[in-house]
Amino acid sequence: MATTQASQRAIGVQNPTRAEGVTRRGFLGSLGVGWAIFAMGAGAGTLGIVRFLFPNVLFEPPTTFKAGQPNDFSIGVDERFKETNGTWLVRTDSDPLSARPGVPGMYALSTTCTHLGCIPNWLAADQKFKCPCHGSGFRISGMNFEGPAPRPLERWRITRAEDGQVLIDKSAKFQWEKGQWIAPEAYLKV
Repeated sequence: MATTQASQRAIGVQNPTRAEGVTRRGFLGSLGVGWAIFAMGAGAGTLGIVRFLFPNVLFEPPTTFKAGQPNDFSIGVDERFKETNGTWLVRTDSDPLSARPGVPGMYALSTTCTHLGCIPNWLAADQKFKCPCHGSGFRISGMNFEGPAPRPLERWRITRAEDGQVLIDKSAKFQWEKGQWIAPEAYLKV
């Protein structure tokens, strides 16, 4: 038998029962690695699909909030709700722009500039809102008077809650250019 294998090797015949370099152990190892890579890819894909179907929920403040009793606010701009609710509360002796001269009351202004959506700052010394992005200026009433802002600030619905507190509803907005500032809910008499 040894002579047969030696003679086969001499004439170049390979062993038909075993391919050169491939063993059962090597084949099964390669197959196992392939399945492991496939399983990791399938797991990552499944995780991506689950993440797509159940996204993170971003916190957004409620559209309505109670600001407190009207007597808690002094004449002028109150910035307590600027960061949390995007609202300035203004208490005034009268509101000449909403056809209520001489009527003391309050109104709620949106903190979003009507030019490109930046947040203006209240400058108490100048008695105006000034947008840091492009220089738009708004009077205490919300009326635009300088810069590129195309229209005045929007007002939110302002009413009294059942317990007498000031209730702001940001789902209802009032725009000056549409004549909505004279609406009963755009200005709260106090």
